Amino acid sequence: MSKDEEIYIVLIKALTGLGKCSRWLDAYEYTHIAVSLDKELKNFATFSRKQHFSPFCAGFMYEKREHYVFGKNKTVKMKVFKIPVSKEEKDRITNYINRIEKDEEYVFNLYSMLTMPFLHGIKIYKAHNCMSFVGKIIELSNVVQMKKESYRYNIKEMDALLVNYFYKEYDLTKEKDDKEYMRKVGILENIKWFLKLNSILIYRLLFKRKEHYE
Repeated sequence: MSKDEEIYIVLIKALTGLGKCSRWLDAYEYTHIAVSLDKELKNFATFSRKQHFSPFCAGFMYEKREHYVFGKNKTVKMKVFKIPVSKEEKDRITNYINRIEKDEEYVFNLYSMLTMPFLHGIKIYKAHNCMSFVGKIIELSNVVQMKKESYRYNIKEMDALLVNYFYKEYDLTKEKDDKEYMRKVGILENIKWFLKLNSILIYRLLFKRKEHYE
């Protein structure tokens, strides 16, 4: 099968408070991961917060460069892997991303992210975080042999898994701010999003354990 197409797996040294905390705990600099289907690397599909100041208002989204370099920050460090795929594999990946984008049931898998260091993730019906989502994309690419389920790989492990496909590592320069993304969010609104997300995740853990997950 001819592999004339490519996708890009992008690791980001996130400049959020959570990202800085993760680097301190793990001694590993990259704390966010996304996939890009364009070689210009201007559009990134992932699961993440949809407002900078509201970590629980989160789910599938297309991130832009200004979501990574914001406020007083001038640059953000990124590491990129170029993954060769066939047209059929790229179509399968594109269709998977489009299907998730259109499915409003998908939510952010906060519990899998929090338990990754000691439980290596948790499956929850129609829930992803950035790691499990990109892990599934890597699985669909058929570019490497994955020795465990895709949702169980953390970012450092995916870095090692894709070592033969390293493309470049560089500092992305700030271009502009996204005013809506950087909108201040109050305590009450954050509490609302926290309660909503947790109620969905707990319900699915208790009552949808046998439902299909991907």
